[in-house]
Amino acid sequence: MLLKYLVPIAFVSLILVGCSLNKNKSKTASDTGTLKVVATNSIIADITKNIGKDRITLHSIVPVGKNPHEYEPLPKDIKKTAEADVIFYNGLNLETGGNAWFEKLVKNTKKKAGKDYFAVSDGVKTIYLNGQSKKGKEDPHAWLDLKNGIIYAKNIEKQLSAKDPKNKSFYRKNRRAYVKKLNVLHSKAKREFENIPADKKIIVTSEGCFKYFSRAYNIPSIYIWEINTEQEGTPRQLRKLIYRLKGSSIPALFVESSVDPRSMKTVSKDSGIPIYSELFTDSVAEKGQAGDSYYAMMKWNLDKIIAGLSQ
Repeated sequence: MLLKYLVPIAFVSLILVGCSLNKNKSKTASDTGTLKVVATNSIIADITKNIGKDRITLHSIVPVGKNPHEYEPLPKDIKKTAEADVIFYNGLNLETGGNAWFEKLVKNTKKKAGKDYFAVSDGVKTIYLNGQSKKGKEDPHAWLDLKNGIIYAKNIEKQLSAKDPKNKSFYRKNRRAYVKKLNVLHSKAKREFENIPADKKIIVTSEGCFKYFSRAYNIPSIYIWEINTEQEGTPRQLRKLIYRLKGSSIPALFVESSVDPRSMKTVSKDSGIPIYSELFTDSVAEKGQAGDSYYAMMKWNLDKIIAGLSQ
């Protein structure tokens, strides 16, 4: 069941303030020397930072560790969005699904698709929820495949260059170096996953968010619930997964850092399979902690999954 959120009257008032700020905006990237960029979450923000570096002023909307599926923008988010030269969002039914907070935000700050805001997932081969190939059923977790992260980086570079052409070569150079780093990690992971026996090579998580990861690294995934905006950890869901795990050779379970671990703890207890590690899915970690960038969170996930399943 999708969660329902009502937008408070105060929030509407703040949106109107944001609109006013947008109308009265006088400074541009050429005036300030930096491009004003907004990203909807910490993963997109980190990729953007690696490309834009000191030539952009960056604001990330959804805080680290928070659920990007359902969010309610704060006054500062509205102000930053209204003033932004360019806005990056994931798309694929993430910020536009659930309570559609991003659609409300860009509408009320008078931003236009293809002019002010862009989906960084443009060009990704979409996977759908429950095998339903229709709008509103897209699986949004494309970034969990590093090749898709590379698509994100290319889309971000393209739009930064379009908005700030005098720094085009700077953005291109940064994107190339960053993509090279992601490619090295991707290739290493593919080689290491090939060494895991087939009967052990299954990733078990709470949310079914590893479908893109599964396709990239040829590792099946099973889960308790499909997506965090639906019912989570119901008795029926738990029984179904536990039944599938009993008697299997799967050596480890995993739990995402952004979800309540109690459901997976129940699965672990009743199946006799230990939880090996937390994994990052919808957010990077706090600065200074393991997984505090897109590269670092993906490296953590790959290292932990490979180690857990190689036991």
